[in-house]
Amino acid sequence: MIASENRRTRRIFCRANWQTLSFSGRRVLLLLTPLLLAGRLGAESNPVDLPLPMVGTADHGHAYPGATVPFGMVQVSPDTPIRGWDGCSGYHYSDHAIEGFSHTHLSGTGAGCLGDVLLMPTVGEVRLEPGLEGRGYSSRFSHERELATPGYYRVFLDDPKILVELTATARCGLHRYAFSEGKAAHIILDLDHAIGNRTLEATLNVEDSTTVSGSRTSEGWGGKRDIYFVIKFSKPFAGFGIEQDAQRQSADSRQGQGRRVKAFFDYQPAANDVLLVKVGISGTSVEGARKNLASEVPGWDFESVRSQALRQWAQVFSAVEMESFDPHIRNTFYANLYLANLGPVLFNDVDGTYRGLDHKNHPGAGFQNYTTFSLWDTYRAEHPLLAILQPRRVDDMVQSLLAEYEQSGLHTTPIWPLWGNETWCMIGYHSVSVIADAYLRGFHGFDAEKIYQAMRDTAMQDRNGLDTYKKLGYVASKPGEQATSKTIEYTVDDWGLARMAQALGHKDDARLFFERAANYRNLFDGATGFFRGRKADGEWRSPFVTDALVGDEYTEADAWQYAFGVQHDVPGMIALYGGDEKFVEKLDALFTADSAIQTDIPDISGLIGQYSQGDEQCHHVAYLYDYAGVPSKTQQHVRQVMVTLYNDTPAGQCGNVDCGQMSAWYIFSALGFYPVNPVSGIYAIGSPVVTKAVVHLDREIYHGRTFTVLAEHNGAEDIYIQSATLNGRRLNKPWLTHKQIVSGGTLRLVMGPKANLEWGSALANRPPATMPAECHYPPVPAPASEKFTMLQVPIRVICGSDEPVENFVPDQNMLSGGLNRNRATIDVSTPHAAPAAVYQAERYGKALAYTFPVPKDKQYRVRLHFAEIFDDGAGRRVEDVLINGQPMLRDFDIFASAGGMNKAVVKEFFPIAPDAQGNIVIRIASTTSSPDHNAKISGIEILEAGS
Repeated sequence: MIASENRRTRRIFCRANWQTLSFSGRRVLLLLTPLLLAGRLGAESNPVDLPLPMVGTADHGHAYPGATVPFGMVQVSPDTPIRGWDGCSGYHYSDHAIEGFSHTHLSGTGAGCLGDVLLMPTVGEVRLEPGLEGRGYSSRFSHERELATPGYYRVFLDDPKILVELTATARCGLHRYAFSEGKAAHIILDLDHAIGNRTLEATLNVEDSTTVSGSRTSEGWGGKRDIYFVIKFSKPFAGFGIEQDAQRQSADSRQGQGRRVKAFFDYQPAANDVLLVKVGISGTSVEGARKNLASEVPGWDFESVRSQALRQWAQVFSAVEMESFDPHIRNTFYANLYLANLGPVLFNDVDGTYRGLDHKNHPGAGFQNYTTFSLWDTYRAEHPLLAILQPRRVDDMVQSLLAEYEQSGLHTTPIWPLWGNETWCMIGYHSVSVIADAYLRGFHGFDAEKIYQAMRDTAMQDRNGLDTYKKLGYVASKPGEQATSKTIEYTVDDWGLARMAQALGHKDDARLFFERAANYRNLFDGATGFFRGRKADGEWRSPFVTDALVGDEYTEADAWQYAFGVQHDVPGMIALYGGDEKFVEKLDALFTADSAIQTDIPDISGLIGQYSQGDEQCHHVAYLYDYAGVPSKTQQHVRQVMVTLYNDTPAGQCGNVDCGQMSAWYIFSALGFYPVNPVSGIYAIGSPVVTKAVVHLDREIYHGRTFTVLAEHNGAEDIYIQSATLNGRRLNKPWLTHKQIVSGGTLRLVMGPKANLEWGSALANRPPATMPAECHYPPVPAPASEKFTMLQVPIRVICGSDEPVENFVPDQNMLSGGLNRNRATIDVSTPHAAPAAVYQAERYGKALAYTFPVPKDKQYRVRLHFAEIFDDGAGRRVEDVLINGQPMLRDFDIFASAGGMNKAVVKEFFPIAPDAQGNIVIRIASTTSSPDHNAKISGIEILEAGS
C-alpha cells in the first residue's frame, strides 16, 4: 500500500552541487541543488556516503532521518509539524517545515513517543511557540538543501538562513549552526515539545553563560518517563530568557520549573559565524548527563565526532559485503542494514548506571542495559539477525530483559519496554521467544535457570486472556479481545519455552508447554478453513467473514493474515489444511485474494492479495511453500515482495519500519534465507537478490569466519534455484541451520528463469518437524455452521458488541466492519438515549450495511445511536447515512453534532416503509472527504410507528 503521492520520491541517491562559504576563517560546504542521476550509482559507492537514513521517512515507514550511532540512546533529528499516525517518528518526508531538532526518536513504530529536548536556531524577534511566517520559531526547508547519511544530518533553514549540521555519539548530540547573515540570533530550547506525549513537569537551570541543565518528566503511550540533560554552548550567550507556564520570568531568573518551560539564548553573530552546541542526555540524573557529555564529547571538534560515528557505521556495513545485479538493490540492502542496527537502544550512562522498571537507578549492573524492545515485531527476524551480525550485544540484551522482569514486580518478562516503562503494547509474550532463541543459539552469558523461571512465571499468569487459555486451551473470544491472534501467538511462545525447558532438563515443563504449543488446533474451523474465535462455552463466534474483525478478533489483521500463523509447527498446520496439495492451494489463494479490507487500517499495507508485508504477521508466510514441497513458489513470492515492496527511496518501506523487523526480513531474504520459526535455528531458503555476499562473522564470538552466498546467473528474471551446494556438497534441502551459517562456508546457488520443480521438493528434504513425536494434540473442534437469525420487532441492536446490553442485542447476521470499545463515561442526557454501554462500543468500517427483514404491511420508526469515542475533533469523521437507498444524513459529523466526545447522539427517522423485499436496509458510509476513512454506528432501534 504505497501511496501514489509519494511516487515523486523515487531515486533519492544523488550527487550535489556545493558552494563553499567562509565562516569566521573556516570553510563550510553548503548544499545548494541536487542533480538526480540519470543512471545508477555504481556498486563501488560506500554505504556511509549514501543518504540511507532517508529511506522509510515517507508513506507509513515512520523512520527518522537524523544523526545517531548504532544502538545509540541519542537520535538527534529534525521534527516537522506533522501530527497523528504518520508523525510517530517526529518527521515525515511530505512536510516542508521544521520545528526544531530533538534528541530522542523511535524508529518506525506505530505509536509516537519521545521527542525530548528540542533546540532550534532562529533570528529576529524571539518567539517561543512553533509556527511559520513570523508566528513562531519554525522554518521552511526543502529537500534540495537537506542531506542525511549515517551518523550525520544537514539542512538549510530557509527562513533564518542558517545551516544546521548534526552528529551524535551513543548518549550525546552535537549541533553546528552556521549563520549566513549577521542578524541577532537566538537558540530556542523548548521542553514542552514532544512526540505523542505530554509534559508533566520540566526543570531548567542556567548554570553559567555556556551551560544549561535540566529535566523533563512526561507521560504518554510510553508511560511516565524522566529524561535529564546538560547543554553546553561553544561561545557564551549574550543574554537569555526563561518562560514558565506561558509567563516570562524576570531578567535575573536563572531557573524554571513547571509544565511548560522554554528558554532562549541570545547571540549577535557576525556574518558567517559558527556556533556549536552539545547535548548530553541521561535517564538517571543531570549528573549522569554531565558524565556522558564529558566522556563522549569532551571538546568541540565536530568533524572528529562525526568521523567516530561514521567509523561505527562503517563497521556495521563491513559485516556484510554484497554485490547485486542492480545497484539500487545494493542501496536498498544497506538502507535496511542501517535500519536494522538502530535498536534496541542503549539505556545507561557511561558509568553503567541505568533507570530500571522500578523507577530506581541501578549502578554497577555489569552489563550494557538496553531498552526499546518492540518484541511483537522483532522476535521474528531482527533478533535472529543480531545473533549473527551483532552477537556481542545479545547477552546484554537478555540481561536487560531479565532485569526488567525482576524490577517490575509484574511477574512477566517484558512485552514492549521503553525508557524504564512497560508499555503493554501488542500481544503475546515474545521476550520468551527472544530469550529461548538466544540460549539455544549458544548465548549463555546470563543465569539460564533464573531467566527460565522468569519465562515460566510469565506463561503462567492470568492476564491478557491467559486465564481462559490455560483453562480452555484457547483465549475465549469476546469483542475487542483479539482472542484468535493471542491464542496463536501464545502457542508460538510456548513452543520456545518448551524448547528452553527441554534444554535445561525440565522434562515435565517441556511436556506441558509442547502440549500448550498445540493449542492452535482448538481454533481451526474446518468449515471455513480459518482460525477463528470461540466463546468460553465452546461455541464459535458468529458471524464470521474473512476480511472483517480487524482489531477485534485479530490483531492488526484479518482472518487471512492469521491463517498461517503457526510458525512453530508447520507440519501440524499443513495437516489441518488437508495435506501438502490443499495447503499449497490455500497459500496460493492468499496471494491472489481480493486485497479489500472492511476497515480502514493503515497497518495492513504492502498487500499482495491478502498477504500483508507492511505488518509482521505474514513475514514468514511466503517461505511456507518450502515445507509443502514447492520451494519454487517460495522463490517466486519472496522475490516479488523484495522487488515490488522495497526500494531505495523515502517511500522504500511498505509499512512501519518497526524497530528493524521490516528491514531484517529484507536482509535475510536478500541473502537467500529466512528464520520461519526463529527459535528453531532453521532458515528456509528463498530467492536471493545478491550475486555475491560475504558475511564477516564476529572475531570474538565466531572466530572471524565468513559465510558466503554465491548466486550464479542471478538477475531480474532469474529468480528460481536450479541447483545448490553447501561447502562444495550438493544441497537438495531448501533449508539451512544457524550452526551451518556461523560455522562459516559457502552456499552456492545456480539461478535461472524457469522453476526447477525437483529441487528441494522431496518429502525427505523438507525442514524438520519441530514437535516431539509423543506430543499430545488436542482434537480439532466440530466445524461451525452459520445460521441466519431473524430479529423480531421491536428491534434493538448494539452494533459494537456480540454481548447484549439490557434490551439491546447483537445482530448475529452482521458480517461487515470491525468492533471497538472504550470505558469512557458517556453523557446519555439526550432524549431517547440508549444505555451508556451501547455507546461505549461501536462498529466501524469504510461502509456498513445492516439488513433487517420486517413485516411489509407496516411503517416503522428508526432510531440510530452514535457517540464519538475515538476522534477528538470536529471534521475528523464525516459520514453519510441512507435508509432503503434514501439519504437521511449527509456529511454527518458525530463530534460536531454532539458537541464533543463521549456524548450520545440519537437520530430518529419516521415513517420508514420496508423495501420491496420486506427489508429495512441501513447503510453508513464514510465520505470521500473524511480524514478518518471509517464510518461508525453504536446502536439501531426499529420500532413500530405507533410506539
